[in-house]
Amino acid sequence: MRIGIGVLLLICMSVSPVWAEPEEIEKKGCRDCHRFSSEEKQPARGPDLFYAGDKFHENWLKEFLQSPKVIRKVGYITDPGFPSGNPEVSQPHSTLTHEESARVSTFLMTLHLPDYETGKVDDVPLSKGARAQAKMLFERNFGCIACHEALNLVGKVRGGVSGPTLVDSGLRLKPDWVFHWLKSPEKFLPRGRMPVFNLDDETAIRITKYVLSIRTKK
Repeated sequence: MRIGIGVLLLICMSVSPVWAEPEEIEKKGCRDCHRFSSEEKQPARGPDLFYAGDKFHENWLKEFLQSPKVIRKVGYITDPGFPSGNPEVSQPHSTLTHEESARVSTFLMTLHLPDYETGKVDDVPLSKGARAQAKMLFERNFGCIACHEALNLVGKVRGGVSGPTLVDSGLRLKPDWVFHWLKSPEKFLPRGRMPVFNLDDETAIRITKYVLSIRTKK
């Protein structure tokens, strides 16, 4: 009996879990808009998901898939209707049940980029003064407000809509992904419209923390 238990434990410790792609991805036509592998053909009409585990918080994904909200008001940049501001892809996203969203979210959390560096951004919030300085970098120095929605000093939504809204982005996006996106957006989207600012790490971390603090929810 002891030998059997030992062998069983050895097997369990040596075999990594393999998450099969849930049937909802095929049934809901997810690949009509998203890539689940860098080998799949572009253009896609929605964001790439082959690094969803690096980018999104799982709880946000589950809620979004059950009750989708528009993140990009003029559509995704690879949508043929994006330049005219009339996206061809219907918005908002198709809806999944609680069980479906749980299966899809669990699977998406297994999708990661190779050699992806984590731990770049700690969880220490910006001080009041540092946040004010980061807000100035965001709005004035780099003009992020021209493309992205944020909040003004009294909590009202303001900003452009050609990029995804950043209101409540801290609930949606993981800090390290925001950091890497700010540093090297071309690595994620070679033909994207995000400017390459050549930020040093300290500045990228400050802006990351500011972006993730733009919240209507606490």
